[in-house]
Amino acid sequence: MTQQRSILVIEDEQVIRSSLREFLTDEGFVVTEAGNCAEALSLARQQDFQVAICDVRLPDGDGVQLLRKLQQINPSVFVLIITAYATVENAVDAFKAGAFDYLVKPVMFEDVANKLRRVYQFREMFLENQRLRKELSQPQQFDLIVGSSQPLKELQTAIAKIAVTHSNVLLVGETGTGKELFARAIHLAGPKKDEKFIAVNCATRPSELLESELFGSDAGGPGALRSAGDGTVFLDEISHLPMGAQTRLLRAIEFKEGTPSGGSAPYKVSARIIASTSQELLRLVGEGTFQEDLFYRLDGVKVRIPPLRERIDDVPELVDHFIAKHSRAMGKRVTSASSDTIRLLMAAQWKGNVRQLDNAIERAVLMCDGTQIEPKDLPPDLMGLGQPLPDTDDLRSALRHYEKLHIARVLKQWPDKREAAKRLKLGLSSLYRKIEELGLEL
Repeated sequence: MTQQRSILVIEDEQVIRSSLREFLTDEGFVVTEAGNCAEALSLARQQDFQVAICDVRLPDGDGVQLLRKLQQINPSVFVLIITAYATVENAVDAFKAGAFDYLVKPVMFEDVANKLRRVYQFREMFLENQRLRKELSQPQQFDLIVGSSQPLKELQTAIAKIAVTHSNVLLVGETGTGKELFARAIHLAGPKKDEKFIAVNCATRPSELLESELFGSDAGGPGALRSAGDGTVFLDEISHLPMGAQTRLLRAIEFKEGTPSGGSAPYKVSARIIASTSQELLRLVGEGTFQEDLFYRLDGVKVRIPPLRERIDDVPELVDHFIAKHSRAMGKRVTSASSDTIRLLMAAQWKGNVRQLDNAIERAVLMCDGTQIEPKDLPPDLMGLGQPLPDTDDLRSALRHYEKLHIARVLKQWPDKREAAKRLKLGLSSLYRKIEELGLEL
């Protein structure tokens, strides 16, 4: 059964609204009318419209602002803006806000029909793309891992060899490098990929609860080692595992046997152990806080996860991935990042690694007003993490590029021009001259 094509017409002029309704109804559309912003929002909360045709000027608000609100309520609605010839510049603002196209008054029915035809063609492709994205987002082996840099390729090659053995593995890397992601990739590329994957964070549990969660107890359930069966147990930040639990884990690895807390009847352990750490375990062995025998049991198959600064070529792909992820979660139509933004992100130090980049893009998607992330949408403190990379070899142009970004950052942090000039160690008149020369938008 073909789905009805529903359109919401938002126009305060009764003659235009009625003529549009009559024409669109004859064309086979199901039309609902609204004369102002409040009425349109009320209708949008009650029904999902495929398309909205919205006037820029409405008696109780701005059509561009209404556009944003409509897309917050229903991210899959496509909006056509109606504007007078003298206010075509408003259409530019509408495009930035996510409008699909615009109609110029007096509205010509032939123009309406052509643009609606384009809307529905694009909408069909958009929905199909969303469906494919959803399918592709299902984890399949290394599809979880985003990037194509040489360090990442070498890591994937090593993981592929390790995964097929069902051996225990130690992942070593800085905080935020995505060690759990790589652990899942190893599990999914292994012979027991259809079995359970259970993650236990050793750094966030009191010792008693941690041991119960890992080994089970008579009162608290079977525990991860038993529940995983032939699957994988991922022990995140194993350096925080208490000494008593280390002894029990060593026995589970050596003798394939576990014992629940407070119980006496042992059970079989057949799960693969993948442990991770951001600490130097050998140093902890020397300090007496990590068992030497357990260290050597885990250290036999060790994989180093490179920090983001060593795989900086992956940043553009990661940015695209996180934009899609957060836009979908927030119901926004942010689709990309500008070249200036990408250069800035590739120049940052990323002490928090991929996790920090993920958080930065989440914030940028939230702050972005259009469909493309600009440097101003990034966290303010990010500007200080590295030197932005201009896309020129000319030193003068590169210095001008950095000067513009630096002044923009200071002005964003200190909107008062006198204070900004003081921070920049410039005279107030010099700051105004720089703003004009560099074309800064305030």
